[in-house]
Amino acid sequence: MAGKLYIVGVGPGHHDHMTFGARRAIDQSDTIVGYETYVNLVQDLISGKDVYRYAMTQEVERARQCIELAKSGRTVSLVSSGDPGIYGMAGLIYETLAGQGWEPSGNPQVEIIPGVSALNSCASIIGSPLMTDFAVISMSDLLVPWDVIVQRAEAAARGDFVIVIYNPSSKKRIHQLRDTRELLLKYRKPTTPVAIIKGAYRQSQSVVLTDLASMENHADKLGMISTVIIGNSSTYTYKDLMINPRGYRSKYTLNPAD
Repeated sequence: MAGKLYIVGVGPGHHDHMTFGARRAIDQSDTIVGYETYVNLVQDLISGKDVYRYAMTQEVERARQCIELAKSGRTVSLVSSGDPGIYGMAGLIYETLAGQGWEPSGNPQVEIIPGVSALNSCASIIGSPLMTDFAVISMSDLLVPWDVIVQRAEAAARGDFVIVIYNPSSKKRIHQLRDTRELLLKYRKPTTPVAIIKGAYRQSQSVVLTDLASMENHADKLGMISTVIIGNSSTYTYKDLMINPRGYRSKYTLNPAD
């Protein structure tokens, strides 16, 4: 009997932002695997199931175990916050399966359940910052060389993309965001709006709206559950909101009374 492996994105943390598909997959699973913090986000939904909790740096072990459990005939949900296909576990699962010569029609059956990523959830909290083209960059150089990250950040800066930064800093990673800020200041005004959202839609949520010049003054708000959104040349702020105009003013009159 073929098993089933769901790779489930549970969103930012609050159940209001979890999809029906994610709930259904978890409900149908007899086994839950995940990083301990992510498993805790769905603790009230997994009563009576076999649960395997892992530490942060055990991604490979997580992938191997949930594949083997599913191969044995179980229905497994590998849970991740946000979307598992965006800096998540989906890639590692498919890389591992491909290395084993797995057939998509074979055992286990695999299905990705998409979720609301940090870029969506954080944007919704601070206005409409992603109305035009944007780039997403992770500052984590654990798996990607730092010089490659710098090249990507500079390309985004040159292209005037709104930039969403994941994993901006950690206890061991201090210089990365600082260096990125200095790079961006070569291409953007110091007054460029910046939003720092920590723990979006969780009880610990905090939001800071600042600018590129003052971003470093809010280092206490940065960490692995923080997301930084940096505006482009058109982005502006209005009453604690960040607005990135789509371009309608060039074609339409938005306020006829003006």
